[in-house]
Amino acid sequence: MEEKKRILSGVQPTGNLHLGRYLGAIRNWVQLQDQYRCFYSVVNYHAITMPYNPAKLREQTWGLVYRLLACGIKEENLFIQSLVPEHTELAWILNCQTSYGMLGRMTQFKDKSQQVQETSKDVFISAGLFTYPVLQAADILIYKPSFVPVGKDQEQHLELTRNIAQRFNNVVGKEYFELPEPLFTPIPKVMSTADPSRKMSASLGDKHNIDLFADEKRIVKQIRSAVTDSGEVAEGTMSPGVENLFNILKEINPGKHSDFLEDYNKGELQYGVFKTGIADCLLEYLQPIRERFAEISSDKKSVRNRIKESSREIQKVATQTLREVKEIAGLI
Repeated sequence: MEEKKRILSGVQPTGNLHLGRYLGAIRNWVQLQDQYRCFYSVVNYHAITMPYNPAKLREQTWGLVYRLLACGIKEENLFIQSLVPEHTELAWILNCQTSYGMLGRMTQFKDKSQQVQETSKDVFISAGLFTYPVLQAADILIYKPSFVPVGKDQEQHLELTRNIAQRFNNVVGKEYFELPEPLFTPIPKVMSTADPSRKMSASLGDKHNIDLFADEKRIVKQIRSAVTDSGEVAEGTMSPGVENLFNILKEINPGKHSDFLEDYNKGELQYGVFKTGIADCLLEYLQPIRERFAEISSDKKSVRNRIKESSREIQKVATQTLREVKEIAGLI
């Protein structure tokens, strides 16, 4: 039987698992599991490139594991990055095939450096923040995936990975690494309900994102207080806030989306009724995920043991790749 093509993706254990993160990435990960051999990682090494609290990081790492499982990620496809140290060893080898100029052109270093300066009294810019794209390349290449699910804003990182892989292949005189292709899938752009001009993000604060696992009353309150009309909009054009709410509803309940859109086009849409309808649909949509999370939370020790085991199994793939890389790179 022909082996399934491989996919690799990862998510940092920072912030909560909000609606934008789920609709934009995690839901897609779940769907890809039937078609591909998937490697999904909680990339906690990446989380320490920014100021962090060690105890909180440990808690957030396991918390994200529980939430990913509740969303439908299979245990055998999920691992924790720090349990597979081969990633960091390969990263050093690839660091030596990456130019300073290549890293200097990465836009996220500039963005995150500015974020540290704006939010921290002790302005410390980690060297890891500069070189972490190489670790990201190692995360990908060590599993030799054919595809990496990405959004357009992540394309630069994947292109760097391809450049590093090609450079390594040229140096060792062998086409060892396959150059992974981006897997672009329809990704809804979910904006903040508090400020629809900005993408939903945990880093903006709690009011700017809808935590999938928050108290139901909080979720309802966030939807009901969502910005609708703000400022002048061209005649016949939907305001950003209303458009964002319609986009969310389309993803969670297409039928209700059509009904409310018909009301909007007739000029009969009542925002209070509209928001209540979205809140009800969202809670119904999230119910199976939230119930599964409650089950997982009641058996955390067992879940942790199984994820440690899945990490060990996945590590075997990484170990084999690293062994081959060291051999062809002339390392004893």
